[in-house]
Amino acid sequence: MPADSAAGTTAPSELVRAIGRWSLVALVINCIIGSGIFGLPSLIAGYLGRWAPLGYIVAGAGMAVIVACFAEVASRFTDAGGPYLYARAAFGSLVGIQTGWLAWLVRLAASAASANLFVDYLGEFVPQTSSGAPRIALLTAIIGVLLVVNVRGVRAGAQVSNVFTVAKLLPLLVLVVSGGIFILTTGWRVGGGETRPGGAIEAMVLLVFAYGGFESAMIPMGEARNPRRDAPFALFTALAVCSVVYMLIHLTVMGALPNPAGVPRPLAAAARVTMGTPGAILVTLGALFSTYGLLSANILNVPRLTFALAQKGEFPAFFGVAHPRFRTPHVSIAIFAVLTWALSVGGGFRWNAVLSAVARLFTYAVVCAAVPMLRRTRPGEARFRLPGGTVFAAIGIAFCAVVASRMGRSELVIVLVTGAVATLNWWWSRRTPNA
Repeated sequence: MPADSAAGTTAPSELVRAIGRWSLVALVINCIIGSGIFGLPSLIAGYLGRWAPLGYIVAGAGMAVIVACFAEVASRFTDAGGPYLYARAAFGSLVGIQTGWLAWLVRLAASAASANLFVDYLGEFVPQTSSGAPRIALLTAIIGVLLVVNVRGVRAGAQVSNVFTVAKLLPLLVLVVSGGIFILTTGWRVGGGETRPGGAIEAMVLLVFAYGGFESAMIPMGEARNPRRDAPFALFTALAVCSVVYMLIHLTVMGALPNPAGVPRPLAAAARVTMGTPGAILVTLGALFSTYGLLSANILNVPRLTFALAQKGEFPAFFGVAHPRFRTPHVSIAIFAVLTWALSVGGGFRWNAVLSAVARLFTYAVVCAAVPMLRRTRPGEARFRLPGGTVFAAIGIAFCAVVASRMGRSELVIVLVTGAVATLNWWWSRRTPNA
């Protein structure tokens, strides 16, 4: 359908519905399995020691509750927007726009962190790119390529996401297989170290961060072929795949390394034990694909959030402009890419990662709370109805609160400031509805 030439925008229903069921599954997996898995085993082992596999199970169970809430809420909608859309429908425009701003900040910072981590890993092969002008040039190139691909069409963007999903998971699969053979031939040596006192909740924070990101794949629902049917399937399938992958990887590391805690590159170290130097190189390449794959998924997904906000009049109107030829939200994509580049150049991995570690829990809690609210205010719309949904929602909110209680004051301040700016934007949009 042609875009509205007068307004220069395309309504959400006019976006091309090109994302199929399995492309959506791949998109969710790509959003969950980011860069964290390549450093996660050593960090979790440092907190939980040999009990680390139990931590994956507990965190996976907590995230399954949240995913179940997302599945019911997402099955009510066909438009683009993700958590913002759900919060707005359940609690009104103020909570909706606050959730949207938090979700945007989370993914923007995560993208910048991933871009930095990609460059850091590449520095193992090309040290010249680790600093200065070559680093900036490389950041510009890797972000610029994804900008062009995603502006040209959502189908091309989804295909790139699928490629990175396969390229990322293949080295992990090779590591798990080689680790299994190594353990069978040499015997099971349980590594992991000792449990740190009070480390359980700290480990949960890291594990929630590792499992998080699935909500970003809910943003381009306006471009999915059958969103009400495919969203629950994609969420549950992707969570199951990621849980199995995480468990197998950690068990492989425990079997290969006597004490993985503190090892800077635990997967590469395990691969060196099980496959030699070629294996370590393969896993390092997997880390590069992982970080770039996450960046690819975010540049595909997150601009649809600001596109949806602009369509509702709750973000500047130019965010809602669609390309007249490719019918993609090219302005939102360009702004997201430029801001990602700016954060990547201006701050390193740690500085950007902290921004994406807190706000996600607040958006999760809002979506969990939306389950009973939408059942009361919009009954009968859910394609997928969660048995005991109110109980699941309460458990999900409690899980978010407990995990968030271990986060620092600086993270809370950043979230509160972001919420305040979002509130100001909401107030201004109410004063100037035609702006």
